[in-house]
Amino acid sequence: MKRRNFLQGIGLIAVFPSITLSSMPSFAEIAMQPTVDRLKKPRKVWRELVSPQAYRVLFEEQTEEVGSSELNYEHREGIYICAACHLPLFESQHKYESGTGWPSFTQPIAGHIGTKRDFKLIILRTEYHCARCAGHQGHVFKDGPLPRKERWCNNGLALQFVPKAEPLPPLRG
Repeated sequence: MKRRNFLQGIGLIAVFPSITLSSMPSFAEIAMQPTVDRLKKPRKVWRELVSPQAYRVLFEEQTEEVGSSELNYEHREGIYICAACHLPLFESQHKYESGTGWPSFTQPIAGHIGTKRDFKLIILRTEYHCARCAGHQGHVFKDGPLPRKERWCNNGLALQFVPKAEPLPPLRG
């Protein structure tokens, strides 16, 4: 059964007419075109490099429990990198307290994030991934602070924080 038929069958298209299954890109897809080369590493290799909990979030697209990340309380200057491949994804000056229970940012580092449409909760959301290893990071929403009005809501398990005074670890290849 096609998604359009399924959604029409349960009446969601009528209730939410703005939901379309066309190829129209989301706001984040227009602005965030990856500029890094994608790794072709098998999933079993990533499983050996990250914790089982991080693997479930990064490569099985699960979500960590709300309020469980220590990164919610991280307020130092530094860089947030992908927990799998170590690509820098967010700068600390773009982190803010969203009240959601997950680390949130107003914008990622340009070109280091890829996005896709996500219908897992039936309504359209924009999911984002590390552009290098395709590790699932979280979802972006249009309810953030000015001027961009974006909330990049990230799973803490998918990130590592590197304080400004410390060198970034080498990229995992």
